[in-house]
Amino acid sequence: MKPSRRALYSLIIVVGLSSCAGLSDYVPGKSDTSWYTVKKSDTLYAIAWHYGLDYQELARWNQIAPDFIIHPGQRLRLDKPENLTLLAANSNQGGSANKATSTGQKKSSVAIKTEKMKIKWRWPTSGKIMNTFAANELDRKGIDIAGKLGQAVRAVANGKVVYSGNGLVGYGNLIIIKHNDTYLSAYAYNQQRLVKEGMTVKGGTVISKMGRHPDGTTRLHFEIRKNGNPVDPLKYMPRL
Repeated sequence: MKPSRRALYSLIIVVGLSSCAGLSDYVPGKSDTSWYTVKKSDTLYAIAWHYGLDYQELARWNQIAPDFIIHPGQRLRLDKPENLTLLAANSNQGGSANKATSTGQKKSSVAIKTEKMKIKWRWPTSGKIMNTFAANELDRKGIDIAGKLGQAVRAVANGKVVYSGNGLVGYGNLIIIKHNDTYLSAYAYNQQRLVKEGMTVKGGTVISKMGRHPDGTTRLHFEIRKNGNPVDPLKYMPRL
């Protein structure tokens, strides 16, 4: 039996609405642009860490304010826009542009002063070094230090806790500390985290208790990132 004219019209409307619904998920940009949707437990620092990016660049690419606050459901692009200067100009018009410029100059001045301050590094814990650094290998972007379950893990330098959670796959209970605009340090596989995001810590402060690697061995996985790139921690730690 042939469908009625009314049924055909209904079918056309349904198909049309279905095809339009998918457009709401479309994000303008290059076809090869990568995007990330922010989850509840995410911080900008953790996302940048996971994708091997500089958190400051990630913030600029997405026009995020200097407080680096992000929100669940927010879409972040993970590569540099074709015209970053134009993008920034369009988002800061009139008085807001002047304010942004003033704020940027002040922040830049503070950043330069901070960078001139030498970081006094120290070891995060004691124990045998289990592996060496290899930037091109996922599980060797830092070093692993063997120890006892529950052993104290300390901040390697003064800084601010910018991530404390277990949302990054492959790191277990993870803590990330920002030391200045250039350097971040991370402490993974913790049995227990003793600090929260936003806390300021001094070098030597106990921030966690050592836990187990997924293979069952007790260890601390420790990393240092410089402008978003992993560097060899042994080049920064004092000689034993």
